[in-house]
Amino acid sequence: MNAQTLVAKVWNFAHVLRDQGVSYQAYISQISYLLFLKMDEERVTQIGEASMLPDGARWSDIKDLTGEALSLRYTRLLETLSKQGGIIGAIFLKAQNEIQDPAKLRRLVGLIDSEVWLGLPVDVKGDIYEGLLARNAEDVKSGAGQYFTPRSVIEAMVEVVDPQPDQTVHDPACGTAGFLLAAWEHMKRNPKARDRAVYSALKNKFSGVDIVPEVVRLAAMNLYLHGITGVDSIVEAKDALLGAGGKSYEIVLTNPPFGRKQSYRIVRDDGEIDSEREDYDRQDFFVTTSNKQLNFLQHIMTVLAPEGEAAVVLPDNVLFEGGAGETIRRRLLKNFDFHTLLRLPTGIFYKQGVKANVLFFDKKPPSETAATKDLWIYDLRTNKRFTLKERPMAKSDLLDFIESYRSGRRREREQAERFRRFPLETLLARDKVNLDIFWLKDDTLDDPDLLPPPDEVAAEIVESLQTAIDRFRGVATALSGTQT
Repeated sequence: MNAQTLVAKVWNFAHVLRDQGVSYQAYISQISYLLFLKMDEERVTQIGEASMLPDGARWSDIKDLTGEALSLRYTRLLETLSKQGGIIGAIFLKAQNEIQDPAKLRRLVGLIDSEVWLGLPVDVKGDIYEGLLARNAEDVKSGAGQYFTPRSVIEAMVEVVDPQPDQTVHDPACGTAGFLLAAWEHMKRNPKARDRAVYSALKNKFSGVDIVPEVVRLAAMNLYLHGITGVDSIVEAKDALLGAGGKSYEIVLTNPPFGRKQSYRIVRDDGEIDSEREDYDRQDFFVTTSNKQLNFLQHIMTVLAPEGEAAVVLPDNVLFEGGAGETIRRRLLKNFDFHTLLRLPTGIFYKQGVKANVLFFDKKPPSETAATKDLWIYDLRTNKRFTLKERPMAKSDLLDFIESYRSGRRREREQAERFRRFPLETLLARDKVNLDIFWLKDDTLDDPDLLPPPDEVAAEIVESLQTAIDRFRGVATALSGTQT
């Protein structure tokens, strides 16, 4: 069963539950709980891993029940698991049975029991959650709200960064843990991981944060079911931009949310809302801004350990925005070796018209001279057309970039049609250190068959207008501040 078939099967049953008054979010929760129970049983029977679930609260305790007996046992099972400690308690935090019709619950249990989920060659939790978000977005004619990174991009990023088994890996916007799982699989294949002590310690090397509690639940489930059970709080539900508590990490792999602004509430000790802000007052940030992507970039720059490596998916505005953006880019070029930029094509995210890039940079010791010597840019956008359904991006589309990157031997890089080197002095000489650099001829101007679809063109126009409006607001604010 492939990912599309899997999502279609689960989505079809979601319609049945939604018709019975079960909310979309409640369905996501229930399918997550039941899938976890089934896959935990498969870990025990197929792999021989020990279950961390207590007796009486496992799949075998509910799979053959029907009617009220099933509803009662399932309700008690969730209550028991919600009171557990460690990762199990985090996964089932405040869990409760929201499917009141025993027949519907029986049907869902039967659907899940009919498959061997753990053996599927897909990330079950991630594919179902992302697929349901996309389907729901189509149904309600609105964006999914979260732009999930294509698996092919995740795998390419992990492959070129090449995290080692003794390095810590962190994702401050972890979603369903796609980057952490890809890093885990990559690090397990390293010959060093054959050592039993190294492999055992490897389970403690991963951590993640996400602001959405339900997503954190799915991430914790994903990690547990893939054998990453080394620590209790491997993923946390919190706002990463409020700070990391002094922690640092050797590898950061992430795709922060793309929204332009995000306000957060300041809650007093008595639980009342004190105020709401759009910027983050952090002493370790060197510029204050309400731009969420710029704040995430600053956050990553602060939590990266000395000689640490980062690979971050960020939208185009990070490359050209003035003011705070220019200040941050100058700091990035000065204190970090910002060595590679991958220009991603459009059509690979759920939201149409999104233009994004992957920034690769290493943290270097303080020095009088700039850490960046050259920025290599790979253009995978110009004259490239992808869609989510008809022409999804595959790993093969990134093989030339992977080879050009020359992981572990970057000094051997060679310029090519899509891969160009730009010396530091060239970058600094550009107006506002604008790194939104192109050199290939755009053939879409001459070939109508290469033009983006109308909805993507419209989305790009809206994005451009929104950028212009934000800039005018900034000018208006600055002008009002100068008036006496």
